[in-house]
Amino acid sequence: MGILRASSVCRLFHVLVLVCALYQILYVGSVAAQTAQLSVDASPQNAQVIPGNMFGIFFEELNHAGAGGLWAELVSNRGFEAGGSNTPSNIDPWLIIGDESNIIVATDRSSCFASNPIALRMEVLCEASGTNACPSGGVGIYNPGYWGMNIERTKVYRATMYIRSSESVELTVSLTSSDGLQNLASHTITGDKEDFVEWTKVEFDLASSGRNTNARLQLTTTKSGIIWFDQVSLMPSDTYMGHGFRKDLASMLANLKPRFLKFPGGNYVMGNYLVNAFRWSETVGPWEERPGHFNDAWAYWTDDGLGFFEFLQLAEDLGACPLWVINDGASLNEEVPSATIAAFVKDVVNGIEFARGDPQTAWGSVRAAMGHPEPFPLFYVSIGNQECFKHYYKDNYVKFYSAIKASYPDIKIISSCDASAISPVNPADLYDVHVYTSSGDMFSKSRMFETTTRNGPKAVVSEYAVTGNDAGRGTLIAALAEAAFLIGLERNSDVVEMASCAPLFVNDNDRRWNPDAIVFNSWQHYGCPNYWMLHFFKDSSGAALHPSTIQLSNYDQLVTSAITWNNSQDGNTYLKIKVVNFGSKAVNLNISVTGLQTDIQTFGSIKTVLTSGWLRDENSFQQPDKVVPAASPITNAGEQMGVVLDSYSLTSFDLLLGSSQGLHSVSGWSLHSSM
Repeated sequence: MGILRASSVCRLFHVLVLVCALYQILYVGSVAAQTAQLSVDASPQNAQVIPGNMFGIFFEELNHAGAGGLWAELVSNRGFEAGGSNTPSNIDPWLIIGDESNIIVATDRSSCFASNPIALRMEVLCEASGTNACPSGGVGIYNPGYWGMNIERTKVYRATMYIRSSESVELTVSLTSSDGLQNLASHTITGDKEDFVEWTKVEFDLASSGRNTNARLQLTTTKSGIIWFDQVSLMPSDTYMGHGFRKDLASMLANLKPRFLKFPGGNYVMGNYLVNAFRWSETVGPWEERPGHFNDAWAYWTDDGLGFFEFLQLAEDLGACPLWVINDGASLNEEVPSATIAAFVKDVVNGIEFARGDPQTAWGSVRAAMGHPEPFPLFYVSIGNQECFKHYYKDNYVKFYSAIKASYPDIKIISSCDASAISPVNPADLYDVHVYTSSGDMFSKSRMFETTTRNGPKAVVSEYAVTGNDAGRGTLIAALAEAAFLIGLERNSDVVEMASCAPLFVNDNDRRWNPDAIVFNSWQHYGCPNYWMLHFFKDSSGAALHPSTIQLSNYDQLVTSAITWNNSQDGNTYLKIKVVNFGSKAVNLNISVTGLQTDIQTFGSIKTVLTSGWLRDENSFQQPDKVVPAASPITNAGEQMGVVLDSYSLTSFDLLLGSSQGLHSVSGWSLHSSM
């Protein structure tokens, strides 16, 4: 071991100082605690009611959020349309079983569906036996789904396909492992020559005898001849509410108790070009007849099984108000001038009729035929996607506004322009705000609406997220910054009507955007820290907001709010105090509550904390619960109480008011679980 010279010792000292500083920056450390005083005025006369639809969710078809995600269809490119209208075309991700000596496949335009005319022609050149015998197991085609199909033991899957052949048919439909060696389920379709001379729909169930998270659907035969296929579908039988949504992912949404669902985007609504924009009328009616379209904003095909009707149905299933973002004649690269916008305006009014019209109306009858005769409660429409800068937006906007209000005056219309551009000649009920920024700036934006004028339309913060280096794939520090921002929205909910994060979902195999609230693959899922942060706000919509002030010198890293809310599960009322500590110091917090008309109950009051050991801690498939809320009883609950706030944490204190019955859980947090 060598001898350290003085200069080396000095350099080492500076390195140690730097390491210590970085430790404090990056880790949740135990820096000397500060003492703060939080005063809450819980008197009813000074309370302010938070809007009933304050906190919701925003869904965009991005990151394969729907296709290969929330929408439970397991077959990718089920109608063979993804390769385009030219034939032969690419049939990706379909592949052949066999080789060119015994099978030839190609697309042609022979489908029985005029709106999606492409079908697959499979010519089998080999025989069941003889010198030209097919390989063992036959030849055919297979579909791997979206990065593998998750097939579960004893689960039933509904297979649907359209078949045509000029010869007799003997076709085996199987669920197998990715290499075809493990057979999980199979069904044989047989028919005489005359049975399939016309396009014929075939439906049957496949019950799996095993489990495989990377399975495929294959169609094989050993009989020579030509068979045509179209609209090949495979759906799990146990979808959420029976409406086609993947149960585990939809349940994660339901657990947030969202009050609104904004859909379907985002850039997805617009498309890079209008030819690829989301057109609602092409996404309704029988799924087999929907043409699908290329999602050029995010570079993948969507068959539109998750269409306008399904979004409305999802909102209903979640108990959320639908908020429809319309295509207003603009894409990212194109714009329809005002002189020719009338057809787009009429199309939007028709879309509202589809959602809300009587079953005897033209478009209401289409909805009724789909199994929903009752109208959907569509009361929010957003005109475009942050397009105020576009040349024709303001003139076109007025045309949409006037036409919608003429037929549906109770619909609240959201403008892409900010409040400064709204006037009697350019009216709006609400205006859209998007906030994407760093964690530090997001924290500072907890005061973003404090100086907003209290008159005029209210804001809809429909997209917000921490982005940049410290956002990672969903970090603790990002979640805390967003929590502070949402507390700021609560405190200014007299000028903010709604808020939702973005993006909501990401398929781990197709990350187009980071971070996201919920991560999944074919068989797994987990919530990022910002997903769990949202649970702290799921009781805020419609709650009573109480004035709260915090006193602490030389430390401006705390943001607080206080609400009273009623738990519909146990019938109890709680005072919820939320505090974000965005700094490196623990805080001794003395809470003083005045104005209550009932006592605080010790038994049944719960403290819930979201924190972790490192600011950039993330959840993962390997550690899905690394950063999740942890609940514990409050043993000193009362109108005067002292608590400790961890550094870099979000803490809520749910203080039970009045009756002490039904106290096993609060706000969904089990005392015996960190979730």
